[in-house]
Amino acid sequence: MEAADQIASMGTFQVLKLPLGFIRVLEWLFSIFAFATCGGYSGQLRVSVDCMEKARSNLSMGIDFAYPFRLYQVSFEAPACEGIRTDRIFLIGDYSSSAEFFVTIAVFAFLYSLVATIIYIFFQNKYHENIRGPLIDFVVTVVFSFMWLVSSSAWAKALSDVKVATDPDEVQLLIPACKTQSNKCDSVYGARWSGLNTSVVFGFLNFVLWAGNIWFVFKETGWHKGASKFAGGANEKQAGTFSQQPYNQGSFDQSGSYSAQGNLSQPSEYSQVGGPTSYSNQM
Repeated sequence: MEAADQIASMGTFQVLKLPLGFIRVLEWLFSIFAFATCGGYSGQLRVSVDCMEKARSNLSMGIDFAYPFRLYQVSFEAPACEGIRTDRIFLIGDYSSSAEFFVTIAVFAFLYSLVATIIYIFFQNKYHENIRGPLIDFVVTVVFSFMWLVSSSAWAKALSDVKVATDPDEVQLLIPACKTQSNKCDSVYGARWSGLNTSVVFGFLNFVLWAGNIWFVFKETGWHKGASKFAGGANEKQAGTFSQQPYNQGSFDQSGSYSAQGNLSQPSEYSQVGGPTSYSNQM
């Protein structure tokens, strides 16, 4: 029984108990987690510059960065350890394209899965009125599956690069004062990555959900139904062919005109109507 037939015999919200509706709900929930953990991220790292002249040292310089990770725009003031002058230092790298691409896919996936769930619940009849609705749903599901795989892979690579670019040991190399052996530079603490790591996990989980839902959406399309009808008709035709008895064998058995046993075991019409038998009796 297809999902449409099952829903017709169940309540309106019972579609959420079927794989098609249940997975759609998981899709928009996981999409929220994906773009929230990535788009809402902000981190901070701290480094220290201990100048030979202690009065010019800065032992806790905070460097803040956030989504969309245009690190080349992030700057901080570091002591030059020469007089009272400070140097303005910029981080290196721009990873906004991968981060924004990932968040955009997550937002659009959330919107589509939410709209699809509403259609499944309240407009199920219109969804199955013609072949166009399930076909569009199928194509969009395939496209989002591919986009989730691409965006999650790109964002995982970009996140790895962001971790390197914001590593306190790497940031120290950008400070001119740290290149002088008489000055000592050290990292106070680095950024926390649990939120961004979670966003990558949710990205690949979304890919698994959308890819797994392809089969259930495909079952609602005319392609699957047409293939099922064709296979069912072929099986019925084949079963009907085997159920028929061969015509020649049946005709020979019933007539008995070509069977020697039939002629010997059954009296002929000629003897029944009284041909030679009646003549012998008269004799």
